[in-house]
Amino acid sequence: MGDELRSVDDVLREHIPPEKLGEVQRVLYGSGFRKLSLPEEAVKLAAERKFELAGYGMEVTQEQLRPARVVRIGAVQNKIILPTSAPIAEQMAALHSRIAEIVEVAALSGVNIICFQETWAMPFAFCTREKFPWCEFSESAEDGPTIKFCQELAKKYNMVIVSPILERDASQGDIIANTAVVISNTGTVLGKSRKNHIPRVGDFNESTYYMEGNTGHRVFQTQFGKIGINICYGRHHQLNWMMYGLNGAEVVFNPSATVGALSEPMWPIEARCAAIANSYFAVAINRIGTETFESEFTSGDGKKAHHDFGHFYGSSYLAAPDGSRTPGLSRVEDGLLVTEVDLNLTRQMKDKWCFRMTARLDMYAESLAYAIQDGYQPPVVKET
Repeated sequence: MGDELRSVDDVLREHIPPEKLGEVQRVLYGSGFRKLSLPEEAVKLAAERKFELAGYGMEVTQEQLRPARVVRIGAVQNKIILPTSAPIAEQMAALHSRIAEIVEVAALSGVNIICFQETWAMPFAFCTREKFPWCEFSESAEDGPTIKFCQELAKKYNMVIVSPILERDASQGDIIANTAVVISNTGTVLGKSRKNHIPRVGDFNESTYYMEGNTGHRVFQTQFGKIGINICYGRHHQLNWMMYGLNGAEVVFNPSATVGALSEPMWPIEARCAAIANSYFAVAINRIGTETFESEFTSGDGKKAHHDFGHFYGSSYLAAPDGSRTPGLSRVEDGLLVTEVDLNLTRQMKDKWCFRMTARLDMYAESLAYAIQDGYQPPVVKET
């Protein structure tokens, strides 16, 4: 990891003259963000606990009739703490402890809604294709140890928590699912949202463990706005993003685990495009570090067997419906991104661009109904 680039933003700050940096950032990120001044105690604790703390505010036009709906959103990225060979209970406890440290700083920073990375309470072991011991990390989405831990934090800090876990559903024959659990700021479990699209790309052959989710595109009404969760690989599917918007989401989280060799050029684009197209805030969250496993595994591409996935590059960010976005967190360090937004911006962008009004959903619904039929023939016009 020592050879990894820390962040693109560091390179920009180092090599672009200060008088031009602001304009470069405007071109790259839009003109809609400002730096937040976070409490001194939060900044100090983050430094002591060795994780990056970054804060931004997204600009919005103040309306005359509607009061502002200001919310602070937190996004957490982190490495695993112990080796993947350590006892399972110890690995989970270490990650719980680390997240508790970060959430305390989030609370000091005024965060109202926070989301962790995909299956945050375990290594991302699905590359190994081994069932044991990794299936033992699975737990109930209603009362598992990670959920109880998050319920305590949510109630303590008056914070909505989105906790992606490896779920074990005892009520459905002990199946395993890749699931995000939404916990209210009262500590109540609001519900869960499962991963809709499962990758079969190289090491990301997750269907060895779980299949496509069956919860659709649920949107959760919280005290701080309506939220949806598009887990990891679902960000590559435009209709997946669209359905959360159609169902009324104002913020859509994308908790992920993805590596640089595979997806990094796509990472800064996808959530930002989704935010624009669907008139909501999109929060892209990726884990950090290189996770090594005892057994070798292959990628099915003819290359030699290896012990790790590659580098999880972090770079978590928030994108706004007006096309602006925050700079990303580090590619190599644990981090907490705090972004202050006004949810009124979602409707303002709907009024400005009229995407919903001009969407022609009826036309696409008819075309898709034909496209899914056996024997469908695309209407390709050829020269005769």
